Amino acid sequence: QAGQPGRGAGAGLEVHTWEDLSPFASIARMVTLLIVVVRLVLVFIVLVSVLNVMMMSVYERVGEIGTMASIGVQPGRILALFLTEGLLLGLFSGVIGAAAGSAILLLLRAMKIPFTFGNMDLVLSPSVPAGEVGLALAVVILISALASLQPARKASRMEPVDALRHV
Repeated sequence: QAGQPGRGAGAGLEVHTWEDLSPFASIARMVTLLIVVVRLVLVFIVLVSVLNVMMMSVYERVGEIGTMASIGVQPGRILALFLTEGLLLGLFSGVIGAAAGSAILLLLRAMKIPFTFGNMDLVLSPSVPAGEVGLALAVVILISALASLQPARKASRMEPVDALRHV
């Protein structure tokens, strides 16, 4: 049963995977889990932030929404207006965040920060694959669009008389 964890082929040898023997494997699993949790928290923060911004946008523009509805703008167009606003908010925020993150990453790489690990002297050289940045940007845009759905629906369902009375 060579190659299988456990006893060797009768030669008194045992075969184990590095994950069985290395404490680094459990640390690597914990780091991976931590990264997933941090990503979920960031997605939640983006969702709540965009939802808050869009709700405030609807609340501050009740009179404008009432005026648009009273002159005949269809509810679907009002919905599209606020969805587009949320989408653009996500797009611009994502692009600015990606640019700022990339700049910080380049700065950290240029600083060549030394650190010691065990008996090894290493230099910090952080990098993020372009695919990860693209995925993060896509997630921010998608979450922004989803978060703006509820405020956009609220805006499109306002009665013109009630909205104009709010002014």
